[in-house]
Amino acid sequence: MQVILLERVAKLGQMGDVVDVKPGFARNFLLPQGKAKTASEANIASFEAQKAQLEARNLETKKEAEALAEKLDGQQFVVIRQASDGGNLYGSVTPRDTAEVATEAGFSVDRKQVIIREPIKVLGLHEAEVHLHPEVMAVVKLNVARSAEEAELQASGKSIQELAAEEEAAAEFEISELFDDIGSAASDDDDVAPAAEAAGEDENN
Repeated sequence: MQVILLERVAKLGQMGDVVDVKPGFARNFLLPQGKAKTASEANIASFEAQKAQLEARNLETKKEAEALAEKLDGQQFVVIRQASDGGNLYGSVTPRDTAEVATEAGFSVDRKQVIIREPIKVLGLHEAEVHLHPEVMAVVKLNVARSAEEAELQASGKSIQELAAEEEAAAEFEISELFDDIGSAASDDDDVAPAAEAAGEDENN
């Protein structure tokens, strides 16, 4: 099926290009979202008549997108989720979640603009792409943690695994210190006993 693109579409073409696409892709995505029209003579003629207007509108929205991308790019958003002690999430973080936390932080982001390349199923820092315009993209970080405190530690560069290892090491250190204290107390008792015996012998003499 041939369509004429009304804006740049990644991996497909630029505004004004007539391209071949699968009918389902055209009907379900390109046409309903206003990204293309069927490449009939009437639609091509209509595009040519409105080309200058479409290009001006595209340039305007691109500038708006670039202004937002400048503020949004590199931002880090905290996503609180339940997870196992090993850091595996009960579920995953979705584009909808990303859009919600970004919007709560004051950025106008729609879930359809968000692309997560690798499924987010573990705690830690992850990246998501926000496509604000066909030619403008920002990359944000998602700090997925079980609590705000945990998120702060992750933001400082520590992973959940490292934190768990540190806690385990601290617990082992406390236990070893406890045993050292018990050992030294027993040793003191051992020192006292011979001294007492020696004192008893002196009295007998």
